[in-house]
Amino acid sequence: MHHSTLTEYARCLYGDEYRPTPACDRGCDERQFVEELTFADADAILPMLRELSPQLVDGNLPVWIRNLAYRLVLLQRPDEPDLLREASQSLLCHGPDWDDIAGGLMRRAEVLESRMSERTRHDMSTDDR
Repeated sequence: MHHSTLTEYARCLYGDEYRPTPACDRGCDERQFVEELTFADADAILPMLRELSPQLVDGNLPVWIRNLAYRLVLLQRPDEPDLLREASQSLLCHGPDWDDIAGGLMRRAEVLESRMSERTRHDMSTDDR
């Protein structure tokens, strides 16, 4: 990797609306960045998204990079309702092309939460016996 973190690499390529972009002499390359992103784990991708686009609609990350990053995170963590909602909100900010996908993510989050609360109720009733 050209940089110590994915966030640092993205900041070098795309800038940062919230802080100065550090000088870089590493020959940053978008293709290489996308390759790093593709094989990064969710714990490396989420800080990049949240630091460089904290309000979802702003920031300098290209929309296609944000969409790809959320997709990669959701492939790694498909059962986290809060992440599904976060990805959905990001898509809604840049629609309407992705509104159907965003709606599907929100529905999936609701189904997962419903299942979790059913399990919790079941576990509590089992404990009362």
